[in-house]
Amino acid sequence: MINATLEGQIGRITLNRPEAHNALTKSAMGEIQATLEGWANSDIRAVVITGEGRSFCAGASLDELGDGDWDSNPLTPLCATVEGFKAPVIAALNGGVFGGGVDLALACDFRIGVQGMKMFVPPAKLGIHYEPEGIERAVQRLGAQMARRVFLLAEKFEAEALLTHGFLDDLVAPDALEARVKELAATIVNLAPMAVQGMKQTILETSQNRLDVTAAKARVRTCFASSDHAEGLAAMREKRPPNFTGS
Repeated sequence: MINATLEGQIGRITLNRPEAHNALTKSAMGEIQATLEGWANSDIRAVVITGEGRSFCAGASLDELGDGDWDSNPLTPLCATVEGFKAPVIAALNGGVFGGGVDLALACDFRIGVQGMKMFVPPAKLGIHYEPEGIERAVQRLGAQMARRVFLLAEKFEAEALLTHGFLDDLVAPDALEARVKELAATIVNLAPMAVQGMKQTILETSQNRLDVTAAKARVRTCFASSDHAEGLAAMREKRPPNFTGS
């Protein structure tokens, strides 16, 4: 269901169930969670999540949640893990994003889409209440009015509208997706990881109204005292690319 690779300091997770629009089984969600937990102890600096086929993801595989116990939807903790992962996560949206797949995409730090893709969240057409955590994340990322259109109207959005409304950070031709994602990942890898990861944590806490100012100030002091800060200043003086080590 998924393919996971770690090449250098970039991890890549590919959803590989194209015949079902990459709807995630419980097993697949467990694999993704375990992969990210394993990578958390490495020197990884960026993660890419993408899909095979015409769709990025259609959310949780509903046929596996037949008992109707939506209090334990496994997609919810998975999205929290993606959102809270220490390094920036890029969603390479190779195609349509549907249902809970929208939450997975929004849990990522950046979203690169392709021309011709669509986004659609159908619970209101099915008599289903979307996961509260997913709605909260959509409001944080897109604003309350856009969330109303997504959930209360079950509106379908074309690629250009997704870019206009801030769901996408960039929109490219399908055959240019891989190059654009590699470029973005390389940009992240070449920045100071301690600073990037610390500021990611501060941004996340701020967006959720739970900023730990004391901890954030400690991250500021750690970065100022780091070898990477000294290297950044030296590289600027010497007009060369910096070589950050994360220390």
